[in-house]
Amino acid sequence: MSAHQEVVVVTGASAGVGRAVAREFGRRRARVGLIARGTDGLEAARGEIEAYGGQAIVLPTDVSFADKVELAAAEVEKAFGPIDVWVNNAMASVFSPVWDMEAEEIRRVTEVTYLGTVYGTMAALKHMLPRDRGSIVQVGSALAYRSIPLQSAYCGAKHAIVGFTDSLRCELIHCGSRVHLTIVQLPAMNTPQFGWVKNRLPNKARPVPPIYEPEVAARAIYWAAHHRRREIDVGWPTVEAITGNKFIPGLLARYLGKTGFKSQQTGEPRDPEQADNLWHPVAGDHGAHGTFTKRSRPRSLQTWLTLHRRGVGMAAGLALLAAGAAMKVR
Repeated sequence: MSAHQEVVVVTGASAGVGRAVAREFGRRRARVGLIARGTDGLEAARGEIEAYGGQAIVLPTDVSFADKVELAAAEVEKAFGPIDVWVNNAMASVFSPVWDMEAEEIRRVTEVTYLGTVYGTMAALKHMLPRDRGSIVQVGSALAYRSIPLQSAYCGAKHAIVGFTDSLRCELIHCGSRVHLTIVQLPAMNTPQFGWVKNRLPNKARPVPPIYEPEVAARAIYWAAHHRRREIDVGWPTVEAITGNKFIPGLLARYLGKTGFKSQQTGEPRDPEQADNLWHPVAGDHGAHGTFTKRSRPRSLQTWLTLHRRGVGMAAGLALLAAGAAMKVR
């Protein structure tokens, strides 16, 4: 199947990274199944994809219900044919110390962020395994390896996604399956979530700098869907967090204990009446970007080098050979 005919499913597609991912596939004229709860954002995403020359189907779905995710997958195949790529991106979070959270809130974050990924993966496998082809991309986070304060439920869910994905990968290898499974670990992103996340902090929530635009993630996710790389780290902060946690986890915990509360809040007081999307979507089309554009990076050199490491390695090797030959001539 050629790229412009690709059939793709994106969860959490109404806003943020998911919206940027949907656009990225839409630019290639893919046929995209758009899954999220907010119909306003989904309809806007469909319009963008169709403007690029692609096709889209809107599927208002809460990914915390396995049967609904399976029904959405069936609708995509009915409308567009076999699913080639499935991107699990839906997430929820709560900004709060653990002792101020309610048990139902932790359950809800876990069901959306972790179980939503599990259910999406299971729905994708149901269709991909019999055909022995397809690509599943899990949208992860640097927080899957290095947790930070005030987002305990979200960090726990992202850790769980890594464990689930690694286990499933072993099973696919055992079966000799050609279904590709990959995970893309993201840094802080400039998305609308910080304007609608449930927040018990004194001030408004914000991503921890350095911050990247969602298109940086979208390009990496698109690449991951088409190359057989098991895991991709996006941005130097992700590499630093994952690597640092291997060697100095205690030092990082003390550092984050001192800085992690302030770094996740702006200087503006939180509006106690602000609507949040933990239980219900916030009305309106919120797009891909948040309110931190002036502080966000539109590109990542580290990510470019990661995605092109084979070519970069070959170029570096040729340069060394040329330098060695030049020295011999002298």
